[in-house]
Amino acid sequence: MGTTKKELFSLEDNQVAAIAKAVGHPARVAILKQLARLDACVCGDLVDVLPLSQSTVSQHLKALKEAHLILGEVEGKNVCYCINKEVWEKAQSLLTDFFSRR
Repeated sequence: MGTTKKELFSLEDNQVAAIAKAVGHPARVAILKQLARLDACVCGDLVDVLPLSQSTVSQHLKALKEAHLILGEVEGKNVCYCINKEVWEKAQSLLTDFFSRR
């Protein structure tokens, strides 16, 4: 596979692209909306509100965690997920700036 040549683009362009990739699936958007709406860490309840299997939800959570948009903490046998507020605010700022440019 060829190189992506990401280094030819600005840090901001790479950050916007990474956010867009992370939220590039409606299931991930739904997960983020649910976590943001609750404004709390959620342990296992996401499968109950999404029309997806546990394994599929887990894959989407993994992608969001790799993008640092969410945090996952182990509590006993469960992993609790919540919005990474620092990264969430940075993502909002980057996307606002991106979409407001002409």
